[in-house]
Amino acid sequence: MELGGQILENRQRYDELSHQMRHVEAVIKMLDPSYNLARITVKRRQPNKWSAQRAVDVLRTATGPMTTAEIGEAVLRAEGIEASKADAQAVALGIQHSLKNHEGKGVERAGDSSPAHWRLKEAAN
Repeated sequence: MELGGQILENRQRYDELSHQMRHVEAVIKMLDPSYNLARITVKRRQPNKWSAQRAVDVLRTATGPMTTAEIGEAVLRAEGIEASKADAQAVALGIQHSLKNHEGKGVERAGDSSPAHWRLKEAAN
């Protein structure tokens, strides 16, 4: 019970400190818009649960290159999720970021078309 209370206190303190840090970042940006906040910014990102791995699973069974929107729809369909168009776009955006981060490491863009079409990278013989 005591540990649970400490965890709750730490979460509340984290929320307060991250709120204060956002204010500090905003003031720095007002004073110097070109300042790079990456060195001081607290990592607040959530892990991307729509990772490249799910996209790769879809691309393995694909007959050709796919856009991130098509991959997102296929991932949601595979999970049995009925999503609104906005939710599907959010999933596609997460997949797009993951694919860009993994470009050349298993996945690659197919051509220079817009929107980008993705495929599995062919193995070197």
